[in-house]
Amino acid sequence: MKRNIFHISNFRGLALGAAAVFMSACSGADRDEPETTAAPAADRGSTLAAVQQRGHIRCGASQGTVGFGSPDVNGYWRGIDVDTCRAVAAAVLGDRDKARFIPLTGQQRLTALQTGEIDLLPRTTTWTLLRDANGVNFTTPNFYDYTGFMLRRDKNVTELKDMKGASICIQTGSMPEVIFADISHKYELEMRPVIFDSVQATRQAFFSGRCDALITDASALASVRATLAKNPDDFIIIPANEEITPLTPAVRHGDDQWFDIVRFSIFAMLMGEQLGISQENVDEMLKSKDPTVQRFLGQEAGNGKALGLNEDWAYNIIKQVGNYSEVYDRNVGVDSPLQIERGLNRLYRDGGLMTPAPFY
Repeated sequence: MKRNIFHISNFRGLALGAAAVFMSACSGADRDEPETTAAPAADRGSTLAAVQQRGHIRCGASQGTVGFGSPDVNGYWRGIDVDTCRAVAAAVLGDRDKARFIPLTGQQRLTALQTGEIDLLPRTTTWTLLRDANGVNFTTPNFYDYTGFMLRRDKNVTELKDMKGASICIQTGSMPEVIFADISHKYELEMRPVIFDSVQATRQAFFSGRCDALITDASALASVRATLAKNPDDFIIIPANEEITPLTPAVRHGDDQWFDIVRFSIFAMLMGEQLGISQENVDEMLKSKDPTVQRFLGQEAGNGKALGLNEDWAYNIIKQVGNYSEVYDRNVGVDSPLQIERGLNRLYRDGGLMTPAPFY
């Protein structure tokens, strides 16, 4: 049974407004090993050149959110954010597995990006004004979400006002920490924060009964409920507010070429879905006479040169990683344990917010 955590009837109007605003594995290995060596903070040269010379991309990862970024039983990282990093690796280096993943806490992630420890931050990070204005460039959303509370069903909470005086488990350094303070003050709920430094500690505290509720991105709550709860049906998720949160991969300020490469790598997955090009049929689509398809797959030169990449960069993304629908379905959608409906993450033509920029 699908768990529709995206209350479209409540968020559709707000989401359409938001749409106008927001347009690793070790190479060849079966097991991913975290990399901890940071690049010098003073190194502000071409990220593309550094990645090509190094031979792999360093991506910030979560500390274990199934569906977005988490090692499987063999140590191989999987998830939407992981596949975003692998798409960039496929575009830049021709090999999706030339990517390494560095687990980071909410407090560490932006600093790691700003200091050059990582090249790309695709780790469930919300695009906000203050973050964007302080050394971080957000590319384009790879997942639209909202902030929610997860509670036990037997607490009989159906809406926000029922949570007056509740204790809330929160990870420090996260946007939900700000949202918690805002709504508690705005609605005079007198909720009590119970703050932890790590994702694991926050979740463990909630399931051990130290808090009445857990606050974070609703998609992460769905992941936690599906993978950590003994009986997922014992828990409900309710919205914390009426805001849509665009989870958006980020790069450092100051390197427009790298910004464009990451942004269009995400657009490539969306364009693949829009054009009906998948991992299964991409080789056959190379024979298409459609000029849009020819440009997209590099049969007509120009797009690769504009980005400083080989002309088959988008072909490599679709062939090795898949289009957005394939990435979504296997990680969080119909082919995953999470069973999260597409909702706002459908293509715009299908009623969602996702749309690629033109490839010409």
